[in-house]
Amino acid sequence: MTFLAAAASPSVSERLHEIPAEFWTKLGIGILGLIVLVAVLRKIAKINKVVLGVIIVLVVSFVGFNWIYERNEPKWATPVVNWLANYFPSKGKIAAPGGR
Repeated sequence: MTFLAAAASPSVSERLHEIPAEFWTKLGIGILGLIVLVAVLRKIAKINKVVLGVIIVLVVSFVGFNWIYERNEPKWATPVVNWLANYFPSKGKIAAPGGR
């Protein structure tokens, strides 16, 4: 009786073949990204901490000022960008002299 129940249910390999190729591609890219991230973090750990701090500040500044100017920030950053946009120029606030 259990043999018939086992024969009626699909095997693991059959179930894996039913998963779309798009899933396997995304899974492979995710694993590759994780490997690259770990390799980069190991290299960064060997860098002088002052240099690392300067690089982090520059990257965060460039991304932050781009979000403020272009107003293309993610939803979670909108409250901070709205507040900072009062003090920095944004693309929407800049107008040509003479109202053109």
